[in-house]
This record gives sequence, C-alpha cells and structure tokens, in this order.
Amino acid sequence: MAQGGRAPVVNAAEHAWVTNDPRFPIDRQLATCPTNLPKYDYSAEFLLSEMRTYKVDQVVISHVCYYGRNNSYTSHCIKTYPGKFAGIGLLVGYRLYPPSDKENPSRLERLIREDGLIGLRLSPIYDRDVVWLNDPVCYPLWKKAEQLGAVFNIFLAPHQVRQVADMAERFPGVNVVIDHIAMIDINAPDSDGFGPLLDMARLPNVYVRTSLHNPSRTKEPPYRDVWPFLRRLYDRYGPRRLIWANFFEYLIMKETIPFFRPEDKEWILGRTAHRVYKLP
Repeated sequence: MAQGGRAPVVNAAEHAWVTNDPRFPIDRQLATCPTNLPKYDYSAEFLLSEMRTYKVDQVVISHVCYYGRNNSYTSHCIKTYPGKFAGIGLLVGYRLYPPSDKENPSRLERLIREDGLIGLRLSPIYDRDVVWLNDPVCYPLWKKAEQLGAVFNIFLAPHQVRQVADMAERFPGVNVVIDHIAMIDINAPDSDGFGPLLDMARLPNVYVRTSLHNPSRTKEPPYRDVWPFLRRLYDRYGPRRLIWANFFEYLIMKETIPFFRPEDKEWILGRTAHRVYKLP
C-alpha cells in the first residue's frame, strides 16, 4: 500500500522462485520449461529488497514456469507478506492440465479461495498451431473466472489475438491483461497482429501490459523502437488500461516516455494494476 497518501506504484509482473528450499521443490516433470531451470534464487525476499530500492509498493507475482502447475510458492509469498503481493497462477495449457479437463473450474476456485491467488496466466503462445484458448471446452473455466472475479493474463503470439477478443467479449466479467504487447513483430504490417490488438480496445475488460523489452528488436534500453507502438496503445486504450511491469523498465516508464502526461502516470504506474489485481 502506498505511503503518505500518494498513488500506489505496482510492478505488475515478476517471477519468484527458490532453488534449495525443500518445501518448494522444482520438479522437471512439472515444469513447463524443463530445459531451462534456474541455478539461483529470485525469492520473495529479493523482490522486497528491489521494491525498497525502486520505491515500489506492491508486486504481482506471475507464477514461474519452473514449478508448472504447483502454485505453492506463489501462494506462500502472498500469505507470508500480506499486502505486498498478488499472484497469477498456472493451471491450464502447455504441459499443464488439458483445457478440456472438467476439473479446471474447481481448481481455479481452490487457487483463489484457498491459495489466495487472483487469477491465471494462460499461454497459448506455446501452442502456436493448436487453437484451444477460445475452444468451447474452455467456456466453463472462463465462466468460473467471471463468478470469482478472476484475472487472466494472456501470453500469446500475434496471430492469436482474435482468440482473446472472442473470449473477452463472451465473458465481460473477466479482466484480461495482454502480456508483452502480444509479442508483436514491429516490422510487420498491422494486419499481422497489432491492428487486432488495437481493435480490442473496444472491449472495456481488456488491458495491455506495456512490456518494452519484448517485442523490442534492438533489446537496448530504453527500447525506443517500441515507442511508436506504445504511443498507439496509449492513444487507443488510454492510461487507465495500460499496466507496466519489470523493475528494469520502471524508470523508463516513469521518466523517459515523452508522451505520458504526469496525471496519466499515476494510472500506468500503479492505480490500474492496483484495481485490476485487487490489491489491498
């Protein structure tokens, strides 16, 4: 929670993990990224130290691929440090539970009511040639999310944007956050993904996470090659539907983007994420 009456500052996506705690083992069989497991910690305590350094009030933990569908460490972070973290879990999709599994709605309910998380990250980007996100088998999961007030972060490829639009329109009670600007190809024409993402601004339950390092081509801070696309998102979605993330992008979003108005930054840097992720 922000101090002194100022607007909250919320980092809307960081991963968290530990490598040598027997309570939270990393299991290669469960991991959705089994060939890329960590050799160091990025713990809740480290996140808290970064929050103090950057004067960030709260962080949304996006459950890391190393643990797969075992969301216990993210739940532990939320419960151990109340008010500091919200959590987005992993349940459905690539190397997780199949989208057609009828238990998925009840799993989501337990994740929220018992484990304290606020929603899920759905990653159809890992199933580029399989259409499951807006398959009717997923309707019960989205309906349950609507009943619970859950948030879905969507990590997707550009050609999958219309699948998200379909579901966001069918289930307007589910807040949807598009991760990494849908991994757009900044050298491609709008028709290859960015145009549909702009069009989705007509749906009030859709938000965009303003990741710059992805999809930057140069990978050089402050990622100026992505600024024209950020400007178009800003013009179409407005500051109340944009959300920043990742500590190393904070000062870029706060200090260097020339077209953000001062009053808009309060929303982009925290107010929007605070509301969407229901932080205290």
